[in-house]
Amino acid sequence: MITLISFALISLCLTNSYAQVYFPGDSTHLSVTTHQEKIVSHRGGNATLPCRLDRDIDSFFGSGGMRIKWTKLTADSSKEIDVLVAMGFHKKSYGSFQGRVYLQEADENDASLVFSEVHLDDYGQYKCEVIDGMDDATDVVSLELTGVVFPYSPRLGRYNLNFHDAERACLEQDAIVASYDQLYEAWRGGFDWCNAGWLNDGSVQYPITTPRGPCGGNNTQPGLRNYGMRDKTNNRYDVFCFTSTFNGRFYYLEHAEKFSYDEAVEACKKDGAQIAKVGQVFAAWKLLGYDRCDAGWLADGSVRYPISNPRKRCSPTEAAVRFVGFPDKKHKLFGAYCFKSFN
Repeated sequence: MITLISFALISLCLTNSYAQVYFPGDSTHLSVTTHQEKIVSHRGGNATLPCRLDRDIDSFFGSGGMRIKWTKLTADSSKEIDVLVAMGFHKKSYGSFQGRVYLQEADENDASLVFSEVHLDDYGQYKCEVIDGMDDATDVVSLELTGVVFPYSPRLGRYNLNFHDAERACLEQDAIVASYDQLYEAWRGGFDWCNAGWLNDGSVQYPITTPRGPCGGNNTQPGLRNYGMRDKTNNRYDVFCFTSTFNGRFYYLEHAEKFSYDEAVEACKKDGAQIAKVGQVFAAWKLLGYDRCDAGWLADGSVRYPISNPRKRCSPTEAAVRFVGFPDKKHKLFGAYCFKSFN
């Protein structure tokens, strides 16, 4: 039996893969737990994803070569993205996580992952996996962000984005493609929108709080209308984007005259800023309560204005980011919203 066990260990190491192997009469001597299903943070904040080990100290296989691996699950759970791997004093983080994540190691059984600066695309599920000799244990925890979901369609109009276009469109507006959970929470908060949009798992859905004929029918229940998984290349819809807090100042540029689009861009630059993006106006409105009844240019060429306090001639029925449209960029009819980063 000793010879068989040694051969199994050597085989696993040579192939650089680890799998749980069972022998008659054996039982696992290792487990991990995250204790919490989700951790909530915000862009630019810190977060600690808990993971604790429970080991049998009398385990025959506890040889001191314990390996801790953190991965991020893709939105459709089809792949795992390497975040951090540690074995003894050797630790390595990967990709965009480099320099931002480390193990907490409060004690010998603490495998928690610490984020020093959370990014928008850090949102999602993470798997903590610990391998100790022949034992292998895993658990999953979610990192969620406070923020706002908003619908987006480009200048070309409604239903012009395939999934890859949708990802780019959200990124260009300081956002990411929203998840089902984020859209669901927005719907619970009263979000109602009758245009279908991509979500980050490749599905297409839209939130309805007030059922009506053009939006699924009058006799349907409120909820998320689901078109299911769609072809990411050939099908075209709008997109639901998600953004969070920002480290900067969003503001309306006070100026005696109205601007064309190019003039608005230059005016923000002269003020030491950049013309604001759509995600920034939604974040300022939702998370900071920004309210301004002046229509202004944004980076994508659209004109919008945020109303937190509904009033006559300024979104009288509801708090919202009002959309004027994509006017001719040469028209000198609007102000400018600017964003000055503190980074």
